[in-house]
Amino acid sequence: MSDSPSSPSSASFSSASARPSSAAPSSASAPPAASCSLVPADPRAEIVTRLREAGCVFAEDEAGLLLSTARTPAELAAMVDRRIAGQPLEHVLGWAEFCGLRVSVDPGVFVPRRRTEFLVRRAAALAPSHAVVVDLCCGSGALGAALAEGVDRAELHATDIDPAAVCCARRNVTAVGGVAYEGDLYESLPAGLRGRVDVLLANVPYVPTGEIGLLPAEARVHEALVALDGGADGLDVLRRVAAGAREWLAPGGSLLFETSERQAEKAVEIVARNGLAPRVAVSEELYATVVIGTRTTPGTPA
Repeated sequence: MSDSPSSPSSASFSSASARPSSAAPSSASAPPAASCSLVPADPRAEIVTRLREAGCVFAEDEAGLLLSTARTPAELAAMVDRRIAGQPLEHVLGWAEFCGLRVSVDPGVFVPRRRTEFLVRRAAALAPSHAVVVDLCCGSGALGAALAEGVDRAELHATDIDPAAVCCARRNVTAVGGVAYEGDLYESLPAGLRGRVDVLLANVPYVPTGEIGLLPAEARVHEALVALDGGADGLDVLRRVAAGAREWLAPGGSLLFETSERQAEKAVEIVARNGLAPRVAVSEELYATVVIGTRTTPGTPA
């Protein structure tokens, strides 16, 4: 999983709430002046000001999202208060936009990062029709759901060790015909998937334990530690994923995971030691580094 939260701009900014009419009543039918206080004012300006004062860089965009998502004035007020208190925008809204999908994201669940869309695009380029897809460390299930949406008749399985994440993932994964399980890495997957997986997504935590305290509060305080902490060098979970990957991958199938640029060389070594042919893909635009490990067969070029 990623090492820092997405910016508030990771959600869609296409919607804007309806505003009360500002037209004044005619003089013939004008109510007493005192009753004018009953006419609701447009709350956008006030919300923008409060968000800016709280340090929200994208205050205008966030205000629009809050206004368009809230169903009642009371709900809007509560949502604004939660955002000002420092909760991630996606947790406040209850959703995040990822690869064009609106993905449910519950409080405490890892928020899918915009840069991770690069991983999904790389996976989509490798996935055949009817691909068997497994999303390990799935969090909200955003990666698997997005990939399944773009692959013809994909068979999707997702799993996470965090019960709250699995509860959230079930909504997102079921919506695209997939199944989500609770368990540690491969342990909860159906045995019949061994040797059949075409695409193995593993959005593993890769923040070194000693650097957790340096993360923005939105991630450090409001996301599960298990989704962030990758051990002493940030690669502990990856080692376990790579050790079992070849057993689950189909011939020609690939493991894909995100890592940091400085960890990529060691990650490639881990993948190679476990019998997979590694390569690295980089997106300068999204500041994303993805390692791909493919299960080659004898005579197949790496």
